Amino acid sequence: MAARARSRGMFDYWPGFVDVLSTLLLVITFMLSIFMLGQFYLGQQLTDRDAAIVNLQARIADLANQLGLARKAEGDAAAELEKLRATLAAAEARAAEGDQAKADLATKQGALTDAESQLVLLNQQVEQLRLQLLALQEVLQATEAKNKDAQVQIEDLGRKLNEALAEKVKELADYRSEFFGRLKQILGDRADIKISGDRFVFQSEVLFAVNSAELSEQARVDLSVLAEALKEIMGEIPDDIDWVLRVDGHSDKRPISTPQFPSNLELSSARAVSVVKFLIAMGVPAEHLAATGFGDKRPIDPGDTAEAYARNRRIEFKLTEP
Repeated sequence: MAARARSRGMFDYWPGFVDVLSTLLLVITFMLSIFMLGQFYLGQQLTDRDAAIVNLQARIADLANQLGLARKAEGDAAAELEKLRATLAAAEARAAEGDQAKADLATKQGALTDAESQLVLLNQQVEQLRLQLLALQEVLQATEAKNKDAQVQIEDLGRKLNEALAEKVKELADYRSEFFGRLKQILGDRADIKISGDRFVFQSEVLFAVNSAELSEQARVDLSVLAEALKEIMGEIPDDIDWVLRVDGHSDKRPISTPQFPSNLELSSARAVSVVKFLIAMGVPAEHLAATGFGDKRPIDPGDTAEAYARNRRIEFKLTEP
């Protein structure tokens, strides 16, 4: 070709170009063959991989199912284990109770033995007490016979004592009557001084000013007469007669409230005390005098008139036993 070209006088490129193209075509064809072959093998590998993935997924699903069954079996086994543990605990508790029951039984048997011993001892003591009781009954029977005689004597002494007391009371009543009689003779028939039952009564106005517990001059005169009469009769009363001249203060029901006497009770008590103090000063023994205040709680006239009020305001003297 080069010769022809030189003979022609110019270089011919076409054949070389054709050769190059042919070579290039062959190369491309080879490369396409290689590519197609690679694609075939790659597609085959992808297909195998997909099949493998499907198999793996199926295997995983099967394993998951087996795992679920295993977990269920594990739960059932755990529940059964708990039941067995509970059964074991109950059995142990029953066994412990059985041991305790045995211990309790042994303790009770010991206590029963002690109780039997104590019962024997008590029976012996009861027998001793029975014998002592029989002896005491014999003594009691003998004592009852003596007591019957003593009771007769006691009843006789009681009767005699009552008779003696009645006699003393009668004697005191006689001396009281004599005392009041002498006072009546000395004081005369004054309207403001009178005897009421077993009491010698002075109206308060005779002895005190209104709302006052201080004895008036006339009161001192009258009470001096009473003191002399009382001392005279005292000498005649036997020493074995216990007596007291009780001085009772009374007020009417109209309330009083002063700094010195907050109530009728304080006023009536203070007046009784003033009389007792005067009689002691006149020589009457204090052990034979008593002062008592009743306020307005023992009226002798329930009326609401001035006369009723005057009768209720009074000092009473009672010769009586303590």
